[in-house]
Amino acid sequence: MALTTARNFARIAFAVAAISVTSESGGAQVAELLHKLDLTVYERRTVPPEFNGHATDGREVSLASQQGKLVLVNFWATWCLECRAEMPALERLHREFSSRGLAIMGVNVREGTKAINEYARQLGLTIPLILDPRGTINSAYGVVGLPTTFLIGRDGRAVALAIGPKKWSGQPARALILALLAEPTGPKGARE
Repeated sequence: MALTTARNFARIAFAVAAISVTSESGGAQVAELLHKLDLTVYERRTVPPEFNGHATDGREVSLASQQGKLVLVNFWATWCLECRAEMPALERLHREFSSRGLAIMGVNVREGTKAINEYARQLGLTIPLILDPRGTINSAYGVVGLPTTFLIGRDGRAVALAIGPKKWSGQPARALILALLAEPTGPKGARE
């Protein structure tokens, strides 16, 4: 099911959470890791909504520009205590796996560049931090709480959803990232 206006994108995962991913997402290992991290699984045909925005450094960013990469989109805010605890782990994943095809994008929910840049400086963040001043990206993804994280496979499909903080610094998260990076990129234009 291709989603172009995906107001209910986050809610769709709950409807398909019981679907086995053993044969569809790279085997039993991926299914077990998704379960260990308490991630909600999307049906394989689910495509995340496209988005365009600007990073705090002025660069234009989009989901389409990440085609062929494993993408982790994290919705966060500077006032969110769980986000503050989770961000250093995401930064470590970014530093370790970005050269292997992992793209982490932090979508800030309705805050200004000054506050975001100060937060990034305090935590030593180098991941792209995307401005969403009107909450457009937030709404498209159906985000209802922070932090919320979406994993998007190299083939452009929505893999999983995490509402609330997860243990991104643990061995199951690293193993999941490696397993998803090992998947094929799929047909060209999967996100189109």
